[in-house]
Amino acid sequence: MSKTLLCPLAMTALMLPWVAAWGAVERETFELHVTIPTIDFYVLPLDPQLVQVEQRLSFNSITSDLRPLRATYEVKNTNGAIGARLAEEAYLSNGRERIDLKVTFNDIELTQDSNQVVSAIEARPGRQVPLEIAAIKPGDGYRSGAYYGTVHMVFDAVAP
Repeated sequence: MSKTLLCPLAMTALMLPWVAAWGAVERETFELHVTIPTIDFYVLPLDPQLVQVEQRLSFNSITSDLRPLRATYEVKNTNGAIGARLAEEAYLSNGRERIDLKVTFNDIELTQDSNQVVSAIEARPGRQVPLEIAAIKPGDGYRSGAYYGTVHMVFDAVAP
């Protein structure tokens, strides 16, 4: 009887140190994102971080100016031109003061009315175009504070 009880007890004692090793767990979490455009129409930033991370307009204290944000977009429309507009006014605000923004896409200023920003001839094979978001300096200069804003751009496939 003691042999039958001793054998499982000895096995348990020998396996006990291994149980702690089996209980050690390491986990890694990755967040992934991909945008696969259609072959016919797309307007995508060359650097995906542009729309995934808050962008900063840096202030030059020597000239008292805000440096513009510049980026490159890849665009394509095999069936015509590309139009663009602002969904709402583009500005920065600190809750009291406002700094208006000038948004240009492919060197064409965007407004809340749709404008053609890439011709059908240029859009068909696809190309890279510049985006610039620049602050419009108020007449009395920039007032100190932390300013935040959002730029909402809408792109349309314009049929020929």
